[in-house]
Amino acid sequence: MAATRSAFRPVAGLLAALSMSLAAGTAQAQLFSDNDARKAILELRAQVAKNDEQARARIAELEAANAQMRTQLTEQLGALRRSLLDLDKQIEQTRSELAGLRGGNEQLLRDLSEMNKRQQEMVQALDERMRRLEPLQVSLDGKDFATTPQEKRLYDEAVGHLRNGEFEQATAALTSFEARYPDSGYVESARFWRASALYGKRDYKGAIAGFRAFVAASPKHARAPDALLAIANSQAETKDPRGARKTIEELLKAYPDSEAAQAGKERLAALK
Repeated sequence: MAATRSAFRPVAGLLAALSMSLAAGTAQAQLFSDNDARKAILELRAQVAKNDEQARARIAELEAANAQMRTQLTEQLGALRRSLLDLDKQIEQTRSELAGLRGGNEQLLRDLSEMNKRQQEMVQALDERMRRLEPLQVSLDGKDFATTPQEKRLYDEAVGHLRNGEFEQATAALTSFEARYPDSGYVESARFWRASALYGKRDYKGAIAGFRAFVAASPKHARAPDALLAIANSQAETKDPRGARKTIEELLKAYPDSEAAQAGKERLAALK
């Protein structure tokens, strides 16, 4: 926390220096000669450039912060955003005060307008970065959990491949997702859909292994009954009716009131 406060001191100093410089400029506005005005313009440009450079450096530091400092980062970004907005108000007020200076007033006003634009862009960029840090609340297969926008996007893309019948792409994407986010709230559903993708590409042995691992790891998951029925269907496809009947009996015993169990009864009758 001490390091963070220290990082803000240059920005605070720059804001104070710019405020003092603008106040002094107002008090002595009538005393400037053309050369004095140009000199003031050059000094202000240098101060603006320095302020811009240090603000960019601070943003780079904030982006490097890890997940454990997200709360502190949000507070710091909020403080910086307020400082930038205050500076924007000061610039607008100074714009009218500097209108009385001779010589390079027009160029100075253009510089101030450009700086104002940059400050607003920086505020918008900070807001966007803050939104990316905010977790999303998701409800999936009867389970509520927090996730990140990127995590949700990758999961949705992977499942989208499956819905489009792109089983190879779905298998690869879901495998990659599970490896990248092993502790995600999506991971159980991702395992189920990966096994479904294997079934879709007619890799029945792989599908049986995938569904069996899913049921073993998540027996209370909402899709566990569907996984057992999918195992029975895969066994039937591999000419293993005895194994299919055994799996359906397991389904009826473990999840007797599920829709998958009702479908399993019909499947069982067809196997006899």
